[in-house]
Amino acid sequence: MAKTVQVAVSNTTYHFDKLYTYLVMSDQENRVRSGSMVLVPFGKASKPRMGIVLGCDEVPVSAKLKAVYDVAPDTAALTPDLLRLVLFLRERTFCTYYEAVKAVIPYGALYKPALAEDGVTPVLQKQLTRHTENQYRLVGQLPQKPKPTAKQLAAVALLGGGPRLLNDLEEKGISKDVLERLCDKDVLCCEKVNKTIDLYSHIPQKPLDVTLSPQQQAAYDALAPHLADHAAHGALLYGVTGSGKTLVFVKLIEQCLVLGRKALVLVPEIGLTPQMIYRLKSAFGDRVAVQHSALNHTERFLQWQMIQDGGADIVVGTRSAVFAPLKDIGLIIIDEEQEHTYRSESAPRFSAHEVARQRAAENASLLLLASATPSTESYYAARMHKYQLVTLTQRYGGNPLPTVEMVDMRAELAAGNPGDISRTMENAIRRTLETGKQAILLLNRRGYQTVTVCEDCGQVLKCEKCSVPMVYHKAKGELLCHYCGSSIHPAPKKCPSCGGKLQYTGFGTQKAEEELANLFPEARILRMDQDSTSTKDAHERLLAQFGRHEYDIMLGTQMVAKGLDFEDVTLVGVLGIDSLLFAQGFRACENVFDLITQVVGRGGRAKSPGHAIIQTVAPDDTALNLAAQQDYDAFYEQEILFRKLSLYPPFCRLCMVGFSGTKEPDVAFAASRFAVLLGQLASKQEKMPLRVLGPTPCTITKINDRYRYQLTVKCRGDKAFRDLMRQVLAAYEKEKLPQKAGVILDMHADGDL
Repeated sequence: MAKTVQVAVSNTTYHFDKLYTYLVMSDQENRVRSGSMVLVPFGKASKPRMGIVLGCDEVPVSAKLKAVYDVAPDTAALTPDLLRLVLFLRERTFCTYYEAVKAVIPYGALYKPALAEDGVTPVLQKQLTRHTENQYRLVGQLPQKPKPTAKQLAAVALLGGGPRLLNDLEEKGISKDVLERLCDKDVLCCEKVNKTIDLYSHIPQKPLDVTLSPQQQAAYDALAPHLADHAAHGALLYGVTGSGKTLVFVKLIEQCLVLGRKALVLVPEIGLTPQMIYRLKSAFGDRVAVQHSALNHTERFLQWQMIQDGGADIVVGTRSAVFAPLKDIGLIIIDEEQEHTYRSESAPRFSAHEVARQRAAENASLLLLASATPSTESYYAARMHKYQLVTLTQRYGGNPLPTVEMVDMRAELAAGNPGDISRTMENAIRRTLETGKQAILLLNRRGYQTVTVCEDCGQVLKCEKCSVPMVYHKAKGELLCHYCGSSIHPAPKKCPSCGGKLQYTGFGTQKAEEELANLFPEARILRMDQDSTSTKDAHERLLAQFGRHEYDIMLGTQMVAKGLDFEDVTLVGVLGIDSLLFAQGFRACENVFDLITQVVGRGGRAKSPGHAIIQTVAPDDTALNLAAQQDYDAFYEQEILFRKLSLYPPFCRLCMVGFSGTKEPDVAFAASRFAVLLGQLASKQEKMPLRVLGPTPCTITKINDRYRYQLTVKCRGDKAFRDLMRQVLAAYEKEKLPQKAGVILDMHADGDL
């Protein structure tokens, strides 16, 4: 009998992603278990590939079995809870095993194939060099002869209180040479320990002194008991903007730690992470670890390692932080839970909500969703008592909600103002500046001008690789595609089709910044968009500068609309919302309501009252007006009726099936054939209600030279449906259709891929 392992290998497609059996060599047997990372021979050429062990067996020796090349150290093996998440992702999102592995653990914790020193033997090598540092520990008595030096005495005195790192001792004036000499005398011993990094050590820790309002206290009292009963619970904290939901978070986290358990806090965007980190670091110090994509590979891995080693009690981060290797989680918070960024748009296409529910169930913890504008699905679940509903109807400190004014941009044009900033907005900004207060302006389009059209033939200049207009970026004098990154430099003046004159139109953040600078030359303007925040730590640095009053006006895309809390912001302006008003997709109204409600809520969060101005060509739009009134309940009643009549979530699940390839006829054929196969196999299932729409071209038909079609399936989204889709995928593969068009399934899409 020999030990064998079932291995999921890297670089597979879904169609041949299965477990492959390998023989374990005798010197590897004690190092291999479920969750181990291994290097295995794959294919006819036996090329080395990474793999993850998902099962171990004892079977008769077979000459046909290939043997494992190498096994990673046991410390690199996936823990049972992370392994369960890998299997959960593959079951729910139609990804491959190894795509799930790469989602669950960071780049720095993975291994890659390499060659041993002999240049022949395949071995494993870490993606990142392991970072260690010297730690010294007192192990013996300091001899009195020869007479100890002052530095030696100081070193022994310091280490009498416990081990210390080299950097710490060097800061106290004790050199490495002194320490090594003491090691030679067997007074100290030196150990290599994993290097840690405190990314936010500059944030001072303040004593936790949070005074809750009566409403906040009632919310806390309703939620806190769930932390102690060791049962899974779900709750929705629905509170108006500025009601102080974060203070309730802090008190719940404090109680969670008192009970000896750990907390996970998710925020939707990197731009919101700095403020949440600051609040949690101020309250809990170095017990907080961070996980988000703005960290470099080393920073992220060291933070992850600290979490896995038990060095953190609280983890805060964006969507991927839901996989943090915390043990005994007592509380999971998803702030601004309605945000689409909690859904991954690349494999594995998961929802952080779904993963969080799974982790809450496994850890018997409280899952707390929070928002001023909950998603229709979450609020419906709360109304149906699937979640506990806890509400905050008043702003913290009794501050009133901002007053809201609507400006009809059609009337502005008729009155002789062709600019993109209305007279009303201009006057309000001027008053704000005169009183020494600050303004936040939302324009959800980056770039300078967003459309380039020929005056003669009327052709819109589009990206050659994508079916979208190129956007003019004035700073670099180029046209840029926001989907594939292609550029035209310098920006052309003549139409490539007919030679006619090109007219640049539209209004992006760069043009708005220029117009504001012309109107208010004395004002200090901060532009926050993807272009201005692309460098490391840019979000944190720019927000901190705005908080210190180094800027008067913050102009930005959606990243300025949510979660920000600045007490001197009294004016909020919305410069461009109309493109969202007329957008496709069943969430269009919800997105408009959410964005307007959230950005209006950035104003008047302290003693000074707030005012908001919304510029639009559709001032009578219902969603827009309900958002201006901050009337979520009225909006929900209207939206849930539409969802029910049209059969959209929460009354069904949407499964979007996407097809892409280099030849449009092939993609269209493959999509149509998939629909036929789905119909044939579904007809054999009992009680399988489905509505299939399409296939149709995606809204953006071509991205990066690949044509895109989609099929929309309204379904229950349960295990029976997922099993059906696996059968359809197998039939699709059997007919060799993947050669015509690649296929993806997304169980969490909003209606367009």
